Amino acid sequence: MSAKILILDDEAEMRALLQRYLGDNGLSVRGVESAQQLDRLMTREAFDLLVLDLMLPGEDGLALCRRLRARGETIPILMLTAKGDPLDRIIGLEMGADDYLPKPFDPRELLARIQAMLRRQGMLGAPMVVGQADIVSFGECELDLTARRLCRQGEVLPLSSSEYAVLAALVAHAGRPLGRERLLALAYGREHEVSGRSIDVTVLRLRRLIETDPGMPRYLQTIWGVGYLFAPDGQVR
Repeated sequence: MSAKILILDDEAEMRALLQRYLGDNGLSVRGVESAQQLDRLMTREAFDLLVLDLMLPGEDGLALCRRLRARGETIPILMLTAKGDPLDRIIGLEMGADDYLPKPFDPRELLARIQAMLRRQGMLGAPMVVGQADIVSFGECELDLTARRLCRQGEVLPLSSSEYAVLAALVAHAGRPLGRERLLALAYGREHEVSGRSIDVTVLRLRRLIETDPGMPRYLQTIWGVGYLFAPDGQVR
């Protein structure tokens, strides 16, 4: 079955263009024009990826993205925006978006990004390394690699696909520092164009979920001049 894509854009012409182009390339696409329509549709159907416009009347894309993540939605989110300020990209990533594409864009680039995100989703369920335990415990947290679920004191914590990919890559290489480029390749695949700054934002979000004091991280540590390290014992390197 083809992947199911949900598009939220208040411009009817843009929705029609994307539905036609993505549909012609083998994807099953539904389009909505408001957050309210999206909520109703997502209660009835499951989707593999959400293409979300940032500039919306009423509840904008950033607020909607934050609300979806807060209620535990893990659907990959590709955010579209007419804004070109890098700060907007960072804010979008902090709200839980997995990728970001400024308007105007070539539909072929959108398709390539969607395909890369879907491939990444398909790989997340595979074991990271031979012999790795299905459940990894550290501090107050447990990461279930089979269910792709992070719990803290029994409470399920919402993870976006990019957050899970980065955390799983770090966990798979516990005790070994990973540079940003290496972590990017492990988490996103070498064909995916994501900046090192995106990794920094994702690690910051993960620390807010995992660490007792995100400002003094014990489990997701920064190794200055190298990158990041997962320390399951919480001992500072």
